[in-house]
Amino acid sequence: MLRRSLFLAAAFLASGLGALEARAGSLPATGYSLAQIISGSPYSPFTVDGTGNPGGEVLTFSNFAYSVNPVGSPPSAADVTVLPFALAGPPAETGITFTGGFFAAPGTIVDYAIFYTVTAPAGEKINDAYLAFTGGNFGGNGLVGVDEKFTNPSTGALIGNLSANLGSNVVTTSFDGQQSIRVEKDIILVGGSAGATVSIINQGFSSTTIPEPTSMALLGIGMAGFFTYRRLFKRTATA
Repeated sequence: MLRRSLFLAAAFLASGLGALEARAGSLPATGYSLAQIISGSPYSPFTVDGTGNPGGEVLTFSNFAYSVNPVGSPPSAADVTVLPFALAGPPAETGITFTGGFFAAPGTIVDYAIFYTVTAPAGEKINDAYLAFTGGNFGGNGLVGVDEKFTNPSTGALIGNLSANLGSNVVTTSFDGQQSIRVEKDIILVGGSAGATVSIINQGFSSTTIPEPTSMALLGIGMAGFFTYRRLFKRTATA
């Protein structure tokens, strides 16, 4: 009876750890529009499976938002496609790609903002972020900047930053391991003399295995059951 209760308790805790992943659909190779994701149709949150790369993980993405200034500047959320992204390591990066015609005409400035939350699986913590973009200024003097801020979704505390531009369009950063992070992505285009554009943004994350309190609880339950069984066995043997 005691062993059965211990097994049931362990199963209950384990099922809770995978609840978020179980509710989320997988982002297909063809992707979804950002408008679909924001509306929650067909899936939000969704997962990206990076386990095809050694060390890759299944990450969950949720709570997307999008804005642009001046309002109405293209592309709309319906014209931005979100695709799964994976980069071989070390470290292996798992994430998403944004494709769309982000553009500032000559003599204009356009500022785009994309927000979302990324969550590691139970027993993992995100500790690295990767950012790369494809864009240019058509040979003019326009400027492109993709800046990111990573915060704790619950407290808003700053975790880290990334900043990419035409001179350095592939950047990475490391930070203390986090179960979830909120990404605030700012894409600013200064059109200059010939215009400026960004067509592809790749975003990846890597994580490490860190014992979680729930994992330690499961271990404690298992150890308690083991020692209880040993005591019962010794009493039976003595009798």
